[in-house]
Amino acid sequence: MAFSVNQALCNLFFITLFSTFLVNLINGEFAEQSPVVSTERMEKMTQLHFYFHDIIDGESPTAVKIISPDAGYFGETYMADDPLTEGPEPTSKLVGRAQGVYALASKEGAGLLMVMNFAFLEGIYNGSTISVLGRNQIFESVREMPVVGGSGIFRFARGYALAKTFWMSQKGDAVVEYNVSVVHY
Repeated sequence: MAFSVNQALCNLFFITLFSTFLVNLINGEFAEQSPVVSTERMEKMTQLHFYFHDIIDGESPTAVKIISPDAGYFGETYMADDPLTEGPEPTSKLVGRAQGVYALASKEGAGLLMVMNFAFLEGIYNGSTISVLGRNQIFESVREMPVVGGSGIFRFARGYALAKTFWMSQKGDAVVEYNVSVVHY
C-alpha cells in the first residue's frame, strides 16, 4: 500500500515537472499557460437594436472611398465612421459609431467584406465595442455577419449581426437596421 502511494506521489511530481518544462519549452519566456476555472462569471446574452447611417455623398460624408479600382467596382474600398442611432432618422439619439472598413469583394454582385467595430457611447455600454468581420451581400433582404469579438462589457463576445437595409439613395447613402445577438461575460 505504501509503495503505491509513494509511486503515485513520485509520478505526480515528475508529471508536474515535465509539463512545466514542456510549457516553458513551447512558450519560452513570452507566455505561460495555466488552467482557468471560474465559477464567478456567467455568460450573458445581449440583444442590441440600432440603425447604421452610411453617408458617402454630400458635404459631410461618414464614409469615404480610399481605394478606387481602374475598372469596375471590384476592390472599391471605403473607410467609415458612421453614426449608430436608436431610430432610423438621422436626428435620432446617437448610441455609438460604426468605425472600420468595407470593400466590394465580389466580382459578381454587391458582396462587401465588412471589418467594423461598433463603438458604443450610451449607458452601461459606453466605451464597449463589438467587432464584426464578414460578408455583407447588400442587396439581400437580410444579411448575417459574425460577431468575432469585443471589448469592455462585450469582452470575449461572440454572436451574429443581422442587417436589413431600411433606406438607400441612388448615390449609395444608406440607413441599415441592425439586430445583434451577443454572448459575453
